[in-house]
Amino acid sequence: MQLNEPDPDIWLDKVATLIEALPYMKRYSGLSVVIKFGGHAMGEQASIESFASDMVLLRQVGAKPVVVHGGGPQIGSMLSRLEMESNFIDGLRVTDKQTISIVEMVLAGAINKSLVASISAAGGMAVGISGKDGGLLTARKLAHKTKQTDSAIENLVDLGYVGTPEAVDTQVLDALMSVDMIPVVAPLGLGRDGHTYNINADTAAGAIASALSASRLLMLTDVAGVLDEQGNLIPRLTVAQAKQMIATGVINGGMIPKVETCIEAVQDGAGAAVILDGRKQHAVLLELFTEHGIGTLIQANE
Repeated sequence: MQLNEPDPDIWLDKVATLIEALPYMKRYSGLSVVIKFGGHAMGEQASIESFASDMVLLRQVGAKPVVVHGGGPQIGSMLSRLEMESNFIDGLRVTDKQTISIVEMVLAGAINKSLVASISAAGGMAVGISGKDGGLLTARKLAHKTKQTDSAIENLVDLGYVGTPEAVDTQVLDALMSVDMIPVVAPLGLGRDGHTYNINADTAAGAIASALSASRLLMLTDVAGVLDEQGNLIPRLTVAQAKQMIATGVINGGMIPKVETCIEAVQDGAGAAVILDGRKQHAVLLELFTEHGIGTLIQANE
């Protein structure tokens, strides 16, 4: 063997990996997959490039990826640079008229176009849109209730231009996917009152997955998935099991709304939903194209 000649065993390993992945690639051919991308992974260029190449490969094997991205840290950074205060209630950003213009600029501008550019650089064809485009997301103002300190009394609080999906029209997504484009969606919606609303990216992704009857909703987060009481990853849950774990407090804190979004998506038409660690290199491919995946899959009751 020449000094620089590749080791044949390395190529055999690569071939074996392809053979193992092939049935899973066929499984998703022609089917839509909605991926929520956010968290710390969005702030690391290596993670963004890994994610972009995953999207391109999904499209090349016949799947139809739809990316919905967040941008909380980037919005916070921009508001700080502009010396605008960020106020939160129960983890939700209070969004006044001035703030929503900054939110839209960051989400539909810098972040959205950066992801589009990364997918293009990886060899794909992506189009950046927001939920306002083509009537994709019609939003209504979020009615949020918060409890008083040391009291069971709940008060309705005004979060400003924070919304939740009221209706989803997938025509623009269908048109883009029909010509092999990868839609990259900023989670903004237009209200029937003509105002722009900021929508939680998890919630937007879940609503879109339901409307598309997506084969999978992938929620990329900063944790491995749903953990049991000993801190071990739970690979699979039914909707009933997930609800029970919320009721008993095993699923708690910030994981509750993520799991509830997955449950709602599955009940409203998505094939299954997965919560997984988006910080892992090629997390999407590891989840979809390997036997056991790497996250927690939530599916309809057996």
